Amino acid sequence: MIVYILSRNENLYSTARLIEAAKAKNWDVKVIDYLKCTIEIMKGELVINYLGKVLPTPDAIIPRIGASRTFYGTAMVRHFEMMDVFSTAGNLAIARSRDKLRSLQVLSKNDVDMPKTVFASNKSSAKDVIALSGGAPLVLKILEGTQGVGVVLVDSEKAAKSVLDAFYGMDVNLLVQEFIEEAGGADIRALVVGGEVVGAMKRQGAEGDFRSNLHQGGSATSYKLNRKEKSTALAAAKAMGLGVCGVDMIPSSRGPLVMEVNSSPGLEGIEKSTQLDIAGKIMDYIEKNVTPADPNKKRRIKRDNIGA
Repeated sequence: MIVYILSRNENLYSTARLIEAAKAKNWDVKVIDYLKCTIEIMKGELVINYLGKVLPTPDAIIPRIGASRTFYGTAMVRHFEMMDVFSTAGNLAIARSRDKLRSLQVLSKNDVDMPKTVFASNKSSAKDVIALSGGAPLVLKILEGTQGVGVVLVDSEKAAKSVLDAFYGMDVNLLVQEFIEEAGGADIRALVVGGEVVGAMKRQGAEGDFRSNLHQGGSATSYKLNRKEKSTALAAAKAMGLGVCGVDMIPSSRGPLVMEVNSSPGLEGIEKSTQLDIAGKIMDYIEKNVTPADPNKKRRIKRDNIGA
C-alpha cells in the first residue's frame, strides 16, 4: 500500500504517529508538503508534480490541511480524488467543515442539535441579533477563527451590543450563539473513523476560561460517551460526509450540542488521554476501503460517503 500524508511538517505529533502506524503495516508512506505540489490538467490526463518531478499515484491520501490553506489544500485533495485515489477526508467535506456557518447549516438540515446560532450582516441591528440569540450572556465567534481564537463571551446586552458594533464596523463576519452555562467550560471530543467512534475525551477549560481548547490551556481526560452522545457524534460525521473527523460537543440540559466537526483532528490530546492507538484505527479504515492498485489494472476503491 502506498500512502501519502498531506502535511507541512513531518515532526508534528499527528503526522509522526500516522507515519508510525503506516510503517507498522509495512506500507510505503511519504509525507507530502501540499504547498509544494503543482498540478497539470490536460485532456484526459491529471498529473501532480512534487519538487519538480511527477508524483507517483498513491493508493490513499491522508489530508492534514491547515485552516489557512484550505483552498489550495482542497484543490490538491480534489486532484488526487479525480485520479481515483482514496482520501480519508474528501475535498468537499473539508471545505464544509472549515466554513463554520456552512457546517452548522448542514448539521441543522440533518437534524443534529447545536446551540442556537444567529448570523447577520453589519446592516442588521445589533439589538435584533441579540434578541434572536436569546439575550445575554452570548458567545461571539469570528468565522475565520480556529483553536479558540476569535471566540468571545459577553455577559450583558450592553457589552454584546458594543462588541457587535465594533466587529461589524471592521466588516468581520460573526456568529452569535447562546451560551451553555451548565457546560461549565467543558466539552467532549469524539473521534469518528469509518462510521465508528474510536475514542473520546473530555476537555476542561483553564480556570476562568469558558473555552475548552487545549491550545488555550485546557486539559483533557479519557471519556466514555453515553448513547445519546455517541449517536450525535456519528450523525454529525455522517452529515458532514467525513470518514475521519473529530466531533466537538458541549453537554447541556437538553443533551449534547455539536459545536464543530474537525476534518483534521489532532491526535496528541486524544491518544495521550485515552491511551488508544487512534492512528492505527485510521490505517485500518484505509485498509478496509482500498485494494492496492495492480500496476497493470485500474485502481479499485470502495467508495465511502466522504464528499469526494
